Amino acid sequence: MTTSSTTPDAINVLLIGSGGREHAIAHAISRSSRLGTLHLTDQSNPGLQSLGTRVDIPVSRKEIYRLDQYCNHHNISLVIIGPEDPLAEGYTDALATETRFVFGPTQAGARLESDKAWAKQFMRQMAIPAAEGRAFTDAEAAHEYVRTRMDGVVVKAAGLAKGKGVIVPSTVDEAHAAVDAVLVEKQFGNAGNICVIEEQLKGPEVSVFALTDGKTLAVLDVCQDHKRLLDNNMGPNTGGMGAFCPSPLVEAKLLAQIERDVLLPTVSGLRREGIVYRGVIYAGLMLTHAGPKVLEYNVRFGDPEAQVLLPRFTSDVLEMMYLTAQGRLEEADIQVRSGAACTVVLASENYPDSPRTGVTVNGLDDVTDENVVVYHAGTKRDASGNIVTSGGRVLAITGLGDNLHTARDTAYNAAKKIHFDGMQMRSDIGASVLTSNATR
Repeated sequence: MTTSSTTPDAINVLLIGSGGREHAIAHAISRSSRLGTLHLTDQSNPGLQSLGTRVDIPVSRKEIYRLDQYCNHHNISLVIIGPEDPLAEGYTDALATETRFVFGPTQAGARLESDKAWAKQFMRQMAIPAAEGRAFTDAEAAHEYVRTRMDGVVVKAAGLAKGKGVIVPSTVDEAHAAVDAVLVEKQFGNAGNICVIEEQLKGPEVSVFALTDGKTLAVLDVCQDHKRLLDNNMGPNTGGMGAFCPSPLVEAKLLAQIERDVLLPTVSGLRREGIVYRGVIYAGLMLTHAGPKVLEYNVRFGDPEAQVLLPRFTSDVLEMMYLTAQGRLEEADIQVRSGAACTVVLASENYPDSPRTGVTVNGLDDVTDENVVVYHAGTKRDASGNIVTSGGRVLAITGLGDNLHTARDTAYNAAKKIHFDGMQMRSDIGASVLTSNATR
């Protein structure tokens, strides 16, 4: 629960967003002695609603003036923006004042994620190692480029597509079909007005997270997530079916290389462009034989990566975010517990296509392990007060442990106590690195 706003140096917070990532953020900052009142734009997530006060204002660009008025009335000193869409729509620019700070980049900074064509050009200018590629608005020109790439391509919608706008074709015919899906059939709407076609890199993928206030860089954990719906990386792409951290694939020497070659040039380039960036930089990388290369940027915590990153902090997460938003990141004391974290996502029947909703979730009260955190994503309470499914990814079950093996077992043991009709769950989160004996 939130504490009194009369606490000395209390920070009153508005948290924008409603999913599992936002529950993880709220859960983390609720442990801070500096938290005054926590205000939530979410309207129904039971996990979030137990931690703060609901703000009855839609998250809509045309309603942002009402959020600004609400912040003034409730003495909000920190706004935390969880999802990518409000960042791309300029919420940071609209809500930041001399006395109210926003954790999240400006609209210009959010282009790193919201405009893959611009991000590709940015990386080229800053000599940041990345997959080679080009951007197209004309389908025939894109098809011609595909015909010149004999080593395989990746086809992307340049705009925001809720994590679904990347197609990895297995054949040339599939590559041409992907181009048509983006530029001709408009399967991704306006997000596909520009199509980015890149070389298809080979190697394991990792997610590297860092905080920056535009001057200082603080590298956080390296995570690995699991995008495919089914075991053994089969089935359709999803928003993420599980994650773990830290990744044993990135040792200290390699992380230092990533900081030097990717993260620091990114911050330097943003500063050179005059872009105010105070928040998270999330670089999706592929570890190739030629070294790490950037696949994409994200400008916020990942989901479900936030559910393994945030519970591992032993220092004050609210203080860390507040100092970042103020441009004082160098003053932050950032401490992370040893060991590992693993999260397993429980998804609805028919996810990711047409998730079945309104299904009662059972067994939540049976999860009592102090090393487990249950994060709510697609849930709500029905008229009788029962928790039911309301979206595709329903819950994220995070286990903490001295190593990945223990954290993974802890998460799965808890997940097996929860049930709802049609529940989908991968059984192999983290298994690939354990079977290769690459554990910490």
